[in-house]
Amino acid sequence: MTAPLPTVALIAGPTASGKSALALALAEKHRGTVINADSMQVYADLRILTARPTREEETRVPHRLFGHVDGADSYSAARWAIEAHAAITEAHAGGRLPILVGGTGLYLRTLIDGIAPVPEIDPAIRSAVRALDVADAHAQLAGLDPEGAARLGPADTSRVARALEVVRSTGQPLAHWHRQRVGGIADEIRLVPLILLPDRDWLGERIDRRFAEMLEAGRDEAEALLARTDIPADAPVLRAIGVPELRALFAGESDVVQAMAAGALATRQYAKRQYTWFRRQPPQDWDRMEETETNVRLSRIETKFHL
Repeated sequence: MTAPLPTVALIAGPTASGKSALALALAEKHRGTVINADSMQVYADLRILTARPTREEETRVPHRLFGHVDGADSYSAARWAIEAHAAITEAHAGGRLPILVGGTGLYLRTLIDGIAPVPEIDPAIRSAVRALDVADAHAQLAGLDPEGAARLGPADTSRVARALEVVRSTGQPLAHWHRQRVGGIADEIRLVPLILLPDRDWLGERIDRRFAEMLEAGRDEAEALLARTDIPADAPVLRAIGVPELRALFAGESDVVQAMAAGALATRQYAKRQYTWFRRQPPQDWDRMEETETNVRLSRIETKFHL
């Protein structure tokens, strides 16, 4: 008789949708370990502005991959997937339920489905490509990878640059590498997924309220981060919502009201993109729910997946 696959719970959805509260409640009730799947909550420099669990919450159940990366370090979905796999294995070995929680779809897809084995990009090629105007980059891509260029909008700066640097560095288009995905743990586990897609008005009001609190409480950590001289100007941590807004406030380029409005708007726009991704991209058999009460959500995930 084949042994049952080990269970991994997954709680995903847009920012401010209540993922962390549900993960904590599930972990406390079912002896779980909460494993971060948010690309900004990995950074040690930003607890408040990335809405990481509080220190008190972290003492209640084990938490993994939160705040373990220095802001000056490079980080990737591939590295996260390796670390998440190790954290899942650790939890299972200790008789605990691994609970992935976050809103970074690329991270989750890399862990579950695997990743394209794209070779390391030549740094000189990457620098040259990133220095190009997006229109020039798209034109070059059309010559080297016509199918890839046709799939991308001519103003999609980051994706056009990625596709161009891959074909120039490896001699093969990005689609070639995507057809050769390696890794992925989908066949090794019993996945219990729940996607939170609450009412948009409820989410928007929650974002506005939460960001106002985060902006005020997060000033010191933003000031400390911006004072560091060892962090590259293009480091992802500097793009965390709240950091650019506080940088402008500290520089006298905006006031508190403007910074608050700008950050709340940026968060709403980010949540909209996440909402769309989680509504359309994951498999249709992944459970989705609109309810906002933590106890209702907990009951739903327990009942549906017999936890």
